[in-house]
Amino acid sequence: MKNTNTKLTSAAATLDQSLTLPCGLTIANRIAKSGMSEQLANRHGSPTPEIEQLYAAWARGGAGLLITGNVMVDGRAFVEPRNAVLESDRFLSAYKLWAKAAHAHGSAIIMQINHPGRVAVLPLLKKPLGPSAVGLDLPAMNIVRIPRAITEVEIHEQIARYATTAALAVQAGFDGVQVHAAHGYLLSQFLSPLANVRTDAWGGSPEKRRRFLIEVVRAVRTAIGPNKALSVKLNSADFQKGGLSQEESLEIALALEAEGIDLLEISGGNYESPAQLGFASSKQAGRDAYFLSYAEALRRRSKLPLMLTGGLRNVELMQRILAEGVVEMIGMARPFAMQPDVAKRLLAGESAAEPPAIPRVGYKPVDAYLQLAWHAAQFRSIAAARDPKPLGGLLRTVLAFAPRMGFNIVTQN
Repeated sequence: MKNTNTKLTSAAATLDQSLTLPCGLTIANRIAKSGMSEQLANRHGSPTPEIEQLYAAWARGGAGLLITGNVMVDGRAFVEPRNAVLESDRFLSAYKLWAKAAHAHGSAIIMQINHPGRVAVLPLLKKPLGPSAVGLDLPAMNIVRIPRAITEVEIHEQIARYATTAALAVQAGFDGVQVHAAHGYLLSQFLSPLANVRTDAWGGSPEKRRRFLIEVVRAVRTAIGPNKALSVKLNSADFQKGGLSQEESLEIALALEAEGIDLLEISGGNYESPAQLGFASSKQAGRDAYFLSYAEALRRRSKLPLMLTGGLRNVELMQRILAEGVVEMIGMARPFAMQPDVAKRLLAGESAAEPPAIPRVGYKPVDAYLQLAWHAAQFRSIAAARDPKPLGGLLRTVLAFAPRMGFNIVTQN
């Protein structure tokens, strides 16, 4: 089911201007909190009061749009322990409270729905699913976590699962969903020529590699209808030699526009090359706006509503790319972990604060995980009504998440 309403409020906008998406959803301003993995569900996958309090704080902080972190479409595969899961109405009342926490303070909220594919952390003792039996190009991971190639029957099952989760999300009061097709998760893996070496109808050419994503988008649109927001998060590139290129990604974006999605979030990178966290060596990822050149290239070919996320901190740069009509929304993630009210500060003309130094060991995949764990600790502080604060050096950072992570893995239902 295509969304044929192409109305946008304006090509040239300011941060404080509202935006009406093609589906009819009006967002109060142009600042969005992009998805980050909160890891604040309970051991069964249900949202908790802590996640409600976290999103209430971000909504009070002025963000026009809140995009949740990973909500799993399949309780048999987790990105991390304590991810939320929505595959039945079992936890629907908790999801309703989550949506209300955002709406009570004026923010729109979209649920990010996802399947980890070959990067699943749990279950530990079971082979994860992937497009092909190709492991991550990381030490040990390409030996101990080789995925099992998903069958065609299982592909159709997962398409149905995305649709089921999407339908339940809008039933719970969310304003729509975001299909996560970036950062090396299952749909992103299917788009990658490195991860997807299939020779059937789901791989072997750009059109076949993107078929899974397109089928998911069609199923989700049918499930949520034309009046709820359907967003997709897409890599501008994988930033790996032989991975998804910018040229192929642009063609995917145009195919998504033809399907009538409401908002495309532009990101990039994956576990092997975490460009989304500023660790890409490629010159394509700039210091201040990692994926701006891609957004500019896509805008020359498309009228699709765009959200740019990655490295944006300077309020003048944000205002410029909005005024030039390059994108319709400004996305940020990590700044919200240290400044829950960063949206209000931006609307007042203040740039986001420089991020504190986070410990590094010099190996990009590990450093990226340290960043994610460091920010998750801040989420717990915000949810408990405490001010975020730096954790200290490497040892304190590891101690802040390693015991908790181990306990959560062992006790995950």
